[in-house]
Amino acid sequence: MNSTPPDLTHEAHQPMDARGILTLVTCVLASSLAFIDSSVVNVGLPAIGRDMGGGHSGLQWLIGGYLLPLSALLLLGGSLGDRYGRRRVLMVGILIFAVASVVCGLAPNLSTLIGARFTQGVGAALLMPNSLAILGASFEGEKQGRAIGIWAAAAAGTGAGGPILGGWLIDTVSWRMIFFINIPLASAAVYLAWKYVEKDHRGGGKIPLDWLGALLATVGLGAITWALISVTGPEGWSLDGFVGLLAGSALLAVFLYWERTKGPTAMMPLALFGSPGFTGLTLLTFLLYGALGCLTILLPYVLIVASGYSSTQAGAALLPIPLVLAVASPWLGALAGRYGTQPFLIVGPCIVGAGFLLLLRMGIDVVYWRDALPALGVIAIGLTCAVAPLTTAIFASVDKSHTGSASGLNNAIARTGGLVATALLGQVLAYQGDALTRAFHWAVILSAVVCVAAGACALVLRRASTAQGK
Repeated sequence: MNSTPPDLTHEAHQPMDARGILTLVTCVLASSLAFIDSSVVNVGLPAIGRDMGGGHSGLQWLIGGYLLPLSALLLLGGSLGDRYGRRRVLMVGILIFAVASVVCGLAPNLSTLIGARFTQGVGAALLMPNSLAILGASFEGEKQGRAIGIWAAAAAGTGAGGPILGGWLIDTVSWRMIFFINIPLASAAVYLAWKYVEKDHRGGGKIPLDWLGALLATVGLGAITWALISVTGPEGWSLDGFVGLLAGSALLAVFLYWERTKGPTAMMPLALFGSPGFTGLTLLTFLLYGALGCLTILLPYVLIVASGYSSTQAGAALLPIPLVLAVASPWLGALAGRYGTQPFLIVGPCIVGAGFLLLLRMGIDVVYWRDALPALGVIAIGLTCAVAPLTTAIFASVDKSHTGSASGLNNAIARTGGLVATALLGQVLAYQGDALTRAFHWAVILSAVVCVAAGACALVLRRASTAQGK
């Protein structure tokens, strides 16, 4: 019997075989579900609001209800894959997402739709980390880098095409179709995962799961989100909103204490924050992606409600951002590797802020090429300067044993930034006509300030690292 192990190093440099290609297709299809639904619903907000009512708070919860479990459970989803098998958890996540999508499409009222959106977020929290983990485990060497690059490019493509397809479906059929398009994607992904993705090692009882941490994070973020949605509505501050904010803050404080007691087995290892660089980059991520979340919700909404654009036109409005990111990110990533990440992390968010200020040119009668496109082009350039260097800086700020946790946590923080931004948009979504445009202008000014603050975080990090070097 031949006991000589296969030459994996030689195999890694060979072209992908059919099974490898189908594994890659599976992961792309699965993650596309989450990427599409994180953006396409933004285009459908006006149509859903007209059909189901619910006011501005209901529209906020359509976005926040999806981002809440995705923010709080993303790290737990990766841990579940390590324990029970990534293929198994990926398939469970896809099935949960598909069933929830059917309920969204058939929802008789807004409460049912929001509940189904929350369930979609749970499914996305299971499938997203495990789709990327399967790629990391299925390929080695050059093939691994190529597979992850294709996965990232597909993510940019679905982020660009999803709102356009969704807008067309809203205009020609119904907003319900933006949820039903998930079914063929999910069916194909489940079949391919079952048929072609290899069964992976299950950690069994060796890997403890931080269920209490997940519960505290979810309820704490949920209470704060509910409070912010409440206090940014027309009624303003109330006792209920104040109590919700205090309760959510207290729960998150308990969550941090619990994570500290869990040590290295925590869902969110606090040892990561022992690095001042990682802490600063986390704050930068929260601020920058919070501002970006504000843009992706408000711009299509204002174009449809205030300027009379169709859903298809509004869905295409943000297209320059993912296109520029997809084309220029590799080049900017290489420059960051050559000259260091900090200059790009200082300048990039500030350029994004300047782009937000250019959106002040938008009034009621928006001419896209004149009023919106230049601003979006500047924002896209700024994001391109920041996104790839930010990922590189995150990895460089922690030791190699924590790169997976750092990447997952940074992804969760980005979603949390979008969640908080959504919760703060109540006053804007409550207005119509000229009042909506004025509220939009205040929102973009605030977003510009937030972006400059993100750049300031990188500036402080640079000064701190310079002081340490001395």
